[in-house]
Amino acid sequence: MKLQKSIKPISYLKQNTSEAINEVHENNCPMVITQNGEAKAVLIDITEYEQNLETMAVLKMLAQSKESFKNGAYKPAKKALSGIRNRLKDKGIV
Repeated sequence: MKLQKSIKPISYLKQNTSEAINEVHENNCPMVITQNGEAKAVLIDITEYEQNLETMAVLKMLAQSKESFKNGAYKPAKKALSGIRNRLKDKGIV
């Protein structure tokens, strides 16, 4: 992804808010907003934002799982599945 083409000063955003939002949505490419020549914010499409949140949540779960495994806080698959089956039986689901 080339952000170089999507760098705009904050004055552009102030004067062309609707166009900026349409551009980000239609091109599915983030827009970097600068202030005094420095990057200060990123404008992204809501769909991309939601996907990023989901991706971060999955990565966080993977990191937590890795840490749990490293600390020995895990069960063999057979034992975990057996426990699930027993709970389902107790609830009358299976």
